[in-house]
Amino acid sequence: MSDQISILSTKILSSEHRQAFINAKIDLLEDNFIAITNTDFELSNINQNLIFSSQNAIVSVMEQPDWEKLQSKTIFCVGLKSKELLEKNGFTVAVYMDYASELAEIITLIYNKESFTFFSGNLRKETLPQALKAAAVKFNEIETYQTKLTPFKISKEEKFDGILFFSPSAVESYLKDNKIKNEICFCIGETTAEALKGVTKNIVLPEIPSTELLIEEVIQQFNLDIN
Repeated sequence: MSDQISILSTKILSSEHRQAFINAKIDLLEDNFIAITNTDFELSNINQNLIFSSQNAIVSVMEQPDWEKLQSKTIFCVGLKSKELLEKNGFTVAVYMDYASELAEIITLIYNKESFTFFSGNLRKETLPQALKAAAVKFNEIETYQTKLTPFKISKEEKFDGILFFSPSAVESYLKDNKIKNEICFCIGETTAEALKGVTKNIVLPEIPSTELLIEEVIQQFNLDIN
């Protein structure tokens, strides 16, 4: 393509991920449309099995005093990156799935007699809690971080071929001051894509929720070569 492709990322990317766009000669604008703040909480009333649905919860837990005592617990988590972060820090992950709905199904079908502590954020979806309650699975929930929307209006002069979304909250934040026009919306996963329902059908998802695979989808979508 003769014209340079321009992409907006709704979060600040790592230097490695940014380099992938540079290599593909993609013009990249990035900004954080949400802000994460860790919550003060106590590691008390913790059940034998732990559930993590995000890396943010893992990081927040590991900032608490004596978090190492949780390493003996059995871990259930959403996402390969979460699994890798947990195992890197001495946890044993029994089950991980790509989506909360899949993890909920496994727990309610196979581990429904166990007890769980779910480490979550203030804007977490109801998928897991509703499924556990419906199956009468014993669990408690601890809020470990808060997500705040940090919307801002994109200048009219800025034109993008695609927008990267990494969470439903980022979609909500973006739409507060901006509209989706002809841009391709590259979403990290199905839950994020669901937040665009009724807004656009111009959505692309990676086969597995992953920033690396999402970037690959961008490059493939525009038939770009990586130098």
